[in-house]
Amino acid sequence: MGAPVGNTNSSADNRLWANTIRRAVVQGDAEKLRQIAEKLIHMASEGDMQAIKELGDRLDGKPSQALDLGSDPDRPIVQKIVREIVRPANQDG
Repeated sequence: MGAPVGNTNSSADNRLWANTIRRAVVQGDAEKLRQIAEKLIHMASEGDMQAIKELGDRLDGKPSQALDLGSDPDRPIVQKIVREIVRPANQDG
């Protein structure tokens, strides 16, 4: 399920952190970015759980949220498929 209509949290304008990093890399600060990545790897190798989680999220992607939609017998899942054929108002027939 996507975000609600009108949600701009993921728009390019709201990605200040990512845009700033990209701008720094383009402007020649790739060495600093490499040093940060190496620091993250070092911290993870020393057992820093936050660094380990960050590495996992960056390499494998964040895990999907588990959804249990059918475990409550008092609230069964109701599904309904509706097919409706609509003719344009300006057509005869």
